[in-house]
Amino acid sequence: MAKGKYEYWLTLEGLLKLEGWARDGLTDEQIAKNMGISRSTLNEWLKKYPDISDTLKRGKEIVDIQVENALLKRALGYRYNEDKYISVPMDDVEYSQKLHEYMNKYKFEHPEATADELMLVQMNFPKTKQQLVERKVKEVVPDTTAQIFWLKNRMPEKWRDKQDVQVKGDINNPFESLTTEQLLKLAGDG
Repeated sequence: MAKGKYEYWLTLEGLLKLEGWARDGLTDEQIAKNMGISRSTLNEWLKKYPDISDTLKRGKEIVDIQVENALLKRALGYRYNEDKYISVPMDDVEYSQKLHEYMNKYKFEHPEATADELMLVQMNFPKTKQQLVERKVKEVVPDTTAQIFWLKNRMPEKWRDKQDVQVKGDINNPFESLTTEQLLKLAGDG
């Protein structure tokens, strides 16, 4: 292990990268590879540096919650809008206003931009806009597979495939008092 390599991963920038990778769903193995270390080194760092461990946990929790929410949404069904747009020309006043707003924003975000670059950006600004022409409300019906998965995991005592059934009371066994020899004789093997 390179001396001091862990120090970068304790900085704000390093921790943000780790949280992002965890949030993106990378495994610990993949995160270790991105960090340029082995999985065993990452395991050591997780024990030794709570900031790294807490950051990865926090990133993974976000993704877990998003997946849980998506599963619940799919299990219950939902509605969404399907929108259809067409491109229509802007009138001169609207075009000038939108171009002016865009150029001000571009100059603010790119203060080093040259006059030639600004001219190119201005020339490539679209003269059309998107206009909504149709909106359909679509429905996704509840998904029974998602419902089953949800119930089996959230309420396993009630919904798992194998139920534990407890039998109480005495069981009457009419052969209880017979010897093995007598049982074999009854079965026809003796």
